[in-house]
Amino acid sequence: MKIYTKGGDQGTTHIYADKPEKLDKHDIVLETYGSLDELNAQLGLLASQVAETEKKQIQGVQRQLFQIGFALSASAKLTENDILSLEQQIDIWQAQLAPQTHFILPGGSTDAAQCHICRTIARRAERHLVAMSKTRDVPAICLKYLNRLSDWLFVLARWLNKLAGVPELAV
Repeated sequence: MKIYTKGGDQGTTHIYADKPEKLDKHDIVLETYGSLDELNAQLGLLASQVAETEKKQIQGVQRQLFQIGFALSASAKLTENDILSLEQQIDIWQAQLAPQTHFILPGGSTDAAQCHICRTIARRAERHLVAMSKTRDVPAICLKYLNRLSDWLFVLARWLNKLAGVPELAV
């Protein structure tokens, strides 16, 4: 199978949802898919840098991002349990972190800085998904998952800084 089709050379592409659809490459649907793809790639970079425990968790999130893509194009297996899993991990990490009493500069260790990049992309993907929901059916669980994921990534960044012994910098 060839990787190139030449079908997008004129600025359009096809998506396959309930039915095939031809869209301009700047369409909000493709912007949303692009943000999810970018987030997934950045998470892959983060996963390549962290310890095995965190790596497995990040790879689980990467798989769930594909579920969001599937939900937008046809069907997904994303469930409330996936959101609960993020919330439970946030609680585990937060129980071992000092209480947050101020805004924190994104950064610290390389891993935490990469995590903050992923967090900001997750927030952009969420904004695109909200915009997309104004004209298309978007499962509410997808919005909820992305919203919780940005929280998860924020706490993961704090956790990674703790593991690296890097202090958080107040704004």
